Amino acid sequence: MALAVLVGAGAGVGSIVFRWCIQTFTRLLSGHADYAASPGAGNPHVPWLGPFFVLVAPVAGGLLYGPLVNRFAREARGHGVPEVMLAVAQRGGRISPRVAVVKTLASALTIGSGGSVGREGPIVQIGSALGSTLGRLTRATEGRTKLLVACGAAGGIAATFNAPLAGVFFAMELILGTFSAEAFGATVLSSVTASVIGRAAFGDDAFLDLPGFHVDHLSQYGLFALLGVVAAAVGVGFTRFLYLVEDACDWLWRGPEWLRPAVGGLALGLVLLALPQMYGVGYPVLQKATEGGYAAGFLLLLIAGKMLATSLTIGIGGSGGVFAPSLFIGAMLGSAYGIGAHHLLPASAGAVGAYALVGMGAVFAGAARAPITAVVILFELTGEYSIILPLMLAVVLATATSRLLCRDTVYTLKLRRRGIDLEGPAPGAAIGTQHVATVMEPLPSPLPSTTPLRDAADLLGLSDHGALPVIDHTGKYLGIVTAQAVAEALAEQPDAAPRTVEPLAEPTASVTTEQPLGKALHVLLSATGTGVPVLDTERGEPVGWLSHQSALRAVHAAT
Repeated sequence: MALAVLVGAGAGVGSIVFRWCIQTFTRLLSGHADYAASPGAGNPHVPWLGPFFVLVAPVAGGLLYGPLVNRFAREARGHGVPEVMLAVAQRGGRISPRVAVVKTLASALTIGSGGSVGREGPIVQIGSALGSTLGRLTRATEGRTKLLVACGAAGGIAATFNAPLAGVFFAMELILGTFSAEAFGATVLSSVTASVIGRAAFGDDAFLDLPGFHVDHLSQYGLFALLGVVAAAVGVGFTRFLYLVEDACDWLWRGPEWLRPAVGGLALGLVLLALPQMYGVGYPVLQKATEGGYAAGFLLLLIAGKMLATSLTIGIGGSGGVFAPSLFIGAMLGSAYGIGAHHLLPASAGAVGAYALVGMGAVFAGAARAPITAVVILFELTGEYSIILPLMLAVVLATATSRLLCRDTVYTLKLRRRGIDLEGPAPGAAIGTQHVATVMEPLPSPLPSTTPLRDAADLLGLSDHGALPVIDHTGKYLGIVTAQAVAEALAEQPDAAPRTVEPLAEPTASVTTEQPLGKALHVLLSATGTGVPVLDTERGEPVGWLSHQSALRAVHAAT
């Protein structure tokens, strides 16, 4: 608890320093507090350049952060969250402390010089690096170090966006990938501490100031549902386009990496000259779109421009997040969709701003596939609870549609392109590459579904496993019954308890003979017994048993 509070305090202070750096570099390189609020204006520091200063600003920023990242912390390049996910999944939570300093400066320079990226990726990596460093200094166990990394991520999100709940769920849903009472308690402590510090510095106002929205007609739910599906396609498209542009930049560039951001800054400058609304994070443009300040055609142009500007910023070696760009794209999409719906159904479509708000959450959910975080963070960013039902509907549909369209998220695809599977074994690991069929044990004798509970209790008590497979009268596999389930059933009142094991048989996540052991271990770790059945790949029938002991025997077999 003390360490979680300390990490939260560090993340809170880090967010203040990070925000100050962004504001300082933005004023220095653009002459404005936020150039997106005054698109097309000149830079008062170099008035003779007029609006053409945007051709120079990305180059100047690139000359500063390019050598910095290349020399001290190359992992600070890009949007940051995938590196934290990898550190937790396969590196024991180890993140270099240099990342916090380099990421702060590099991301602030990127955004201040016009890079069209967000703040969430950098602050997650900064807070996580602080948590990892504290874990090593206190010689915490690997599990505790991972938890401190998640605490840093939660605190960073909470302080930066004034969103303590969203920080907690972001850390648990995306960084840890699991929910537990200990993790929830620790991340809450960190998030609350960081939020108190952040609110002391930035105030307690909602991130976006929006009017109240209401659903006046039931038909609007159908429109919001369709928006969720469309937003999923846009979110997946943004993910694919991001890495397509990155591949193109990798293919075109043949010079030293430290010079790449400066040379690529010329291309980014041309985009900013054509669409100055793309300068920096772009929250003023997002705010105006939710208020209905743009025509539908221009909104579609802003979607394309944001995709290009963000992808180019990342592709040339910039440092920044993709959360804010996904919100931006979602707001433009939702506003354009709302305008179209209002033209088609003027009596029942409702306010355009409601569709913008829902679109923000749905596009992020489609890209990141984090529905709980999407709902909570949109509520906290806007303070709008009246739109929660359509937001939940659209976000869930966007998440499901995204899963159908693409295997990976905007975060995991970056790692998979480098040959890293977060659900698989780490490169060079002693366990993971073997097939389950080579290490599985013989299948324990299955229980007929008609077996009485007391008989099942005797058999489970004599078995070496805490669970046994269950088959019906035809020999069809139904699932497994655990000793815990039988014990709980026997503790119930006689007239309420089931008579046989059939109602207690639960199907498990599929583990097949041809599956790599590394992926099967994820199923094994979540099993309630001491093992899981291994199914035949073609017939789907149990042919063996996988336990932690059999997995460890794979180490001996490999040597």
